[in-house]
Amino acid sequence: MIYRFRIVLDVLDDVFRDIEVRESSTLEDLHNIICQSFGFDGTEMASFYLSDEEWNQGEEFVLFDMGDGNPVAMMNEVSLGDILSENQTKLIYIYDFLNLWTFYVELAEILEPQEGQNYPNLLFAHGVLPDTPPEKKFEAEKDEFNDFDDQGFDDLDDFDFDERWN
Repeated sequence: MIYRFRIVLDVLDDVFRDIEVRESSTLEDLHNIICQSFGFDGTEMASFYLSDEEWNQGEEFVLFDMGDGNPVAMMNEVSLGDILSENQTKLIYIYDFLNLWTFYVELAEILEPQEGQNYPNLLFAHGVLPDTPPEKKFEAEKDEFNDFDDQGFDDLDDFDFDERWN
């Protein structure tokens, strides 16, 4: 089967690509296709994340294993057909963790392969990649951390803390 995706860059202007890839392609293949279609060299760290309907970040699939001892799912070990279906259609893709280029990847259709067509296939490209990634704002929801005010951290005697430990 062929998976047709729309990949949208998280910027104010419309910048997206429509591509087709084989169901048997890996997430690493999809990473390479996205890099090529948007003009990246593909040498930066990257991850895919499963996503729900509200684009909340789920399970991570990494390009490189950083070897911190925790088991990780590697892009080159996961095929698109293993994680995507008509019920699970959304991924978030982050490229270059220093700049946080963020893409919304959505499976739009599952099709039969067309005879004579080579895959992957870039169907449509709209918009130009900006020179710099958009700035990300990391803000908490209003009152999200107010419960810490009630902990009484002003009186450290209650916490068995030796402030002269060093």
